[in-house]
Amino acid sequence: MRRLVPLLAIALTAAAPADQAPVAATASGAVRGTVADGVASFKGIPYAAPPVGPLRWHAPVPVQPWTGARDASSYGNDCVQGRFPGDIANTSQPMSEDCLFLNVWTPRPAPGAKLAVMVYIHGGGYASGSGSSAILDGTRLAARGVVVVTLNYRLGRFGFFAHPALTREAGSGPTGNWGLMDQLAALKWVQRNIAAFGGDPANVTIFGESAGGASVNRLMTSPAAKGLFIRGIAASGGGRDHWPSLAEAEAKGVAFASSEGIAGDDIAALRALPADRVKGVITLLNGDETKFSGPITDGKIVTGDPHTLFAAGQARGIRYIVGSNSDELGFIPAPLLATFVAKATAALGSGAEAVRAAYGSPAVYTHAIASDFPFTEPALALASRQSAGTPTWLYRFGYVVEEKRAALAGAPHASDVPFQFDNLAATGGKVTAADMAAAKLVADYWVNFARTGDPNGAGLPRWPRFDAKDQTMLAIGTTTAPAPAGSAPLRAIAVALDAAGK
Repeated sequence: MRRLVPLLAIALTAAAPADQAPVAATASGAVRGTVADGVASFKGIPYAAPPVGPLRWHAPVPVQPWTGARDASSYGNDCVQGRFPGDIANTSQPMSEDCLFLNVWTPRPAPGAKLAVMVYIHGGGYASGSGSSAILDGTRLAARGVVVVTLNYRLGRFGFFAHPALTREAGSGPTGNWGLMDQLAALKWVQRNIAAFGGDPANVTIFGESAGGASVNRLMTSPAAKGLFIRGIAASGGGRDHWPSLAEAEAKGVAFASSEGIAGDDIAALRALPADRVKGVITLLNGDETKFSGPITDGKIVTGDPHTLFAAGQARGIRYIVGSNSDELGFIPAPLLATFVAKATAALGSGAEAVRAAYGSPAVYTHAIASDFPFTEPALALASRQSAGTPTWLYRFGYVVEEKRAALAGAPHASDVPFQFDNLAATGGKVTAADMAAAKLVADYWVNFARTGDPNGAGLPRWPRFDAKDQTMLAIGTTTAPAPAGSAPLRAIAVALDAAGK
């Protein structure tokens, strides 16, 4: 893990005046950042060559070195995507296929200071999102004494696309999961370069929410990610979900090519398609399922489903925080919620009636199952499996900002992200002292875990390690305290899914 290049010893100019732009030396060249609130930031650093032209649907390749100090005062392009209207994670950055950039925040330590490193993988259903979102600004986390990294990775059909011709082109290498390859390339960049920013490459924690949490779960069990990090935090990342096989993804890739009038092995024609044609109609809520696979169980990076691989010990040794929100999808309008309920009911198979009965009423079932099936029960299942051999902590986030309590029954999907970064002010809503205190608490837990491998610390409610027998979690809300994680409905879901082999 300590593959350090002597050049990287030329780290931050910590002794420079406070108003002087900090410079860090990476393996590709120097970068010049900015300073705010005692924290240095370096934005828009390329971690791989632009994946354009012949590099569209290609594994990341090294960026071309540069001379002089590259300006790192502003974010790079977002990856091409269908932005979801109203999403507070949206940015105003231009979109481009040239989007493989990352951002670093550091409290300007002396060269050689080995600070814990936190690498965040954004959510967005693998169809949208950005490491440059205002709610992901790493300043307030870095001020706690860690180095924070956020990153972009290819999305939609740019990031997840398989075709028999591409598989042959890749030879023995991975194919299809280009976005996951980007995440791995960014983590390798961290291993090579983070010491130049005061970080310790031997103490890296990856964390993410939604698709980012799912990525954490997959990377924890991936042979391609071994040695790149030692801890993981998966927020609302599922774990019972099944990704299509490479063959299934190739069939959808062929269907897309055919819809564009491209037959056979004409990769050049596919790569010549305008970006808007490749992007198509894919969004967070439109999977274009006949022509888009999404992420893939490719057999090389992703070798199986998380709950199966965790049970087999494939993530053993990686300390783990996992959890979900108290009302993940309860905010969704009834017609759309019905679609999620129908999918959950079908997946439960013959156990669906027992699960429905466990909730006590059809109305409660309809409201809760769309959240409990994809998020709450899988978090409990993964915690149960991982805790068998590795320290693990389970949580349920239920804090709702005071301004929204009259409208929301619980904490909806992704509402926890600004809390993780202690960035509630970036959401644009009214924030109270109580809200800020809750955000500080969550960020403190996350930073403690990254620094020491245990989220507990002075002044925080005790968070007990998870044990599959007593199943105690931390309930984060207006009052934060240990609480039982299990319930009759969750047990019924687990029985149904285990019986269905899911």
